[in-house]
Amino acid sequence: MTILLSDNMRGAAFMSITMAAYVANDTVMKLLSDQLNLYQAMFLRGIFTTLLIGGLCLFKGVLIYRIPKGDRLTITLRLVGEVGGTVFYLTALFHMPIANASAIMQALPLAVTLAGAIFLSETVGWRRYLAIFAGFFGVLMIVRPGSDGFNEYSMFAVIAVLFIVLRDISTRRLSVGFPSLFVSLLTSVSVMTVGAGMSLTEEWRPVAFSEVVMLAVAASFIIFGYLFSVMAMRVGDISFSSPFRYTILIWAIILGYVVFGDIPDSWTIMGSLIIVGSGVYTFYRERYVYGKGHRDDHNDSSKRTA
Repeated sequence: MTILLSDNMRGAAFMSITMAAYVANDTVMKLLSDQLNLYQAMFLRGIFTTLLIGGLCLFKGVLIYRIPKGDRLTITLRLVGEVGGTVFYLTALFHMPIANASAIMQALPLAVTLAGAIFLSETVGWRRYLAIFAGFFGVLMIVRPGSDGFNEYSMFAVIAVLFIVLRDISTRRLSVGFPSLFVSLLTSVSVMTVGAGMSLTEEWRPVAFSEVVMLAVAASFIIFGYLFSVMAMRVGDISFSSPFRYTILIWAIILGYVVFGDIPDSWTIMGSLIIVGSGVYTFYRERYVYGKGHRDDHNDSSKRTA
């Protein structure tokens, strides 16, 4: 039982790192939105990302990997989820404040946890359900439909949530031996390919050297996001690691203020506190449940021995 708890702790750490990397990438991409078109930026960032991940795959000896038949449909669904989530979320990000877009995405832990319980038969107690619903209420306090930050592009962020749920659940169903690095390579190639195809529908803008550097930086951050996202979904229970997605709010608020000068209002602060509080309680409750289970197992074993 101790090993299972350790796996959950690792999953939580991976998820927190994932969120920090994604917000950093979002910040750079939003800075580029005034200079580059959406799909042009996706394609150019994808080139850097694919080259970097491809180099890592070559170094690790997994550049060429034969996908098992049992994983082919699962990896396809994961790529659909990743590409769909990227397109819809970047569309929203390019047209609304980063804090608002990030806030809407915080419906994701609730959706992933429910999906894990329904499709993966993971056990989620009523206390954790209440904590997650409290977190969802906090998201609504931040979003506040009808407010200035909630425009027509908010729905694109909501659709992105659905695609990312598909991505995460599919990741969970991949066989244990499927290399995480190769999954990241497939993801990067897919996003780059879609960006290249869709960029043909837009007018290309000149790319300055400074923008090339920014794209390379964004690619570095997104690589960390890809890798740790895969690892987070493959370690421990989804219901445990998912609430740690809420850490993205901290980074979004900090970078939103430092980079874009956005100052969160009182509703955003209160909503964020509720979301973080629900995540902390979920973490506490999970430790309590596993600790109690460990003690019960120990007591049952003692009785049998006696």
